[in-house]
Amino acid sequence: MLSQSEHLRYSRQISLDALGVSGQQKLKESSVAIVGLGGLGSPLAIYLTAAGVGHLGLIDDDVVGTSNLHRQILHTDEFIGTSKLDSSIAALKARNPHVRITRHDTRLQQENAMELLTGYDIVADCSDNFATRYLVNDASVFLGITNVYGSVYQFEGQVSVFGDRNGPCYRCLHPIPPPAGLIPNCAESGVLGVLPGIIGTLQASEVLKLVLDLEKPLIGRMALINILTAEWKTIELKKNSDCPVCGESPTIHALIDYEEFCPSIPEIHVQDLKKLRCHNLPFFLLDVRDPHEVSAMRMGADLQIPLEELPKRLSEITADFDDRMIVHCQKGIRSKHAVRLLQRAGYTRVASLEGGILAWMEQSGEDSIRRFQQG
Repeated sequence: MLSQSEHLRYSRQISLDALGVSGQQKLKESSVAIVGLGGLGSPLAIYLTAAGVGHLGLIDDDVVGTSNLHRQILHTDEFIGTSKLDSSIAALKARNPHVRITRHDTRLQQENAMELLTGYDIVADCSDNFATRYLVNDASVFLGITNVYGSVYQFEGQVSVFGDRNGPCYRCLHPIPPPAGLIPNCAESGVLGVLPGIIGTLQASEVLKLVLDLEKPLIGRMALINILTAEWKTIELKKNSDCPVCGESPTIHALIDYEEFCPSIPEIHVQDLKKLRCHNLPFFLLDVRDPHEVSAMRMGADLQIPLEELPKRLSEITADFDDRMIVHCQKGIRSKHAVRLLQRAGYTRVASLEGGILAWMEQSGEDSIRRFQQG
């Protein structure tokens, strides 16, 4: 039963005809697992806590960094370098002491996902990588737990509800993921800080609608938001009868190795590239930036071909298929696409420079770039 202080705290919600005391009691008896306490997980956790969801399970193994603070509103400067769980629990307990919080100070993985998510009514996927998204999806389907999904990219975001028996799961839309690294995350592509707040809040809204059985949750639908144009649209999603997880004849019946399922693209760190050069070890350096970028800053590449021209100009590469090749661009995003293309063409020892020429500049300084060009 709700205490007197809870009645007062939630009075503006209880006064809603669609909610009332019985609805608030439903919220108190509900439990939600939140995977990731970053840009999406922060507003989601805050609003579920404020609304009176009775039990939150927080799953994260990361620490707070300075670059998180413009969007991950659970965290503050005093927690930089410490666990995001410590920061989150302190903030959420200060907001509502009536909510019970279970901390799972670990990364969601194949080995622990079923155990961690068992017992929760809903899982909110606030992750930022494909391996975890597929893991959350599959585990939620196997456990019969609805999955409230959100994702962001620069100025655009999307929200949906997956895994409900009346709608599709994430794999119905994307049976096979793109290779890890081809779709940049916030660290690589950037994101306007308010966007995760909007999407995470919409995820919280979907969670509350599901718990309270309000219409109309995003089951079989996806909301797409562009904050630059202020365009909001909803598209219909269909359940895929051939889905390998929730289809009529599923072929996947247990969690798999999701890191292998979403294969990573080989990368080389700036420091390792410096060692190759210092020891005069042979390698072929390919620059896949556009000409105007090359004119502003160079690393002494053996060959420069813009990424969009690379498929038609592979014959210009003088390296043998088994030679060491390193590909770089400005930030390390286009070079990953180039590596995948070169692998398909038969090059076996090709890697992308992590962080691109900007990472080289940051860690080595401009003088080092000039020496690289001269060397």
